[in-house]
Amino acid sequence: MHHRRRLFRASRLLPLACLLALSPIVAAGPGAAGLVPSAEDTLAQRLDAHGVRYGRDEDGDYRVVFAWQQENRSQLAFVAGSAHVLGDSAVREVFSPAAPVPAGGFSAEQADMLLRDSQRNVLGGWEIAGDTLFYVIKLHDDADGARFEQALEIAAELADDMELQLTGEDAL
Repeated sequence: MHHRRRLFRASRLLPLACLLALSPIVAAGPGAAGLVPSAEDTLAQRLDAHGVRYGRDEDGDYRVVFAWQQENRSQLAFVAGSAHVLGDSAVREVFSPAAPVPAGGFSAEQADMLLRDSQRNVLGGWEIAGDTLFYVIKLHDDADGARFEQALEIAAELADDMELQLTGEDAL
């Protein structure tokens, strides 16, 4: 575990969680949530204004690389290029890949550990998409660049910690 990073992350996570809790989401009925392309200038401008260094992938997602030189590890994190519409609001996903899903899925013990870890984390949780385990945080699309940077950092740290725990490697 990256204890130094975990202490730093915990101290930054609470203010972000509090701000998000104070911003209401109006959820529409089942199936009403859809993807909406972001206005090209909004998220990019917010990230640029906060000095977040990113690239764009072929899906339009914003890709950020985190590197921890002391631990000789790095981790990818992303902000989705499109937001999900929920009623009169929109939510954007921040995510970081943690590990490939083993053939046949995770063991019962691993799945239990992931669920318990999701419960311990104030913001976000573990999700499987395709054959990859991700840590995913969902933010209001109107969050500023600082909030997106914090969410990216949190997702990257948690995913990197889990990658080390599950695989012992640094592939993602």
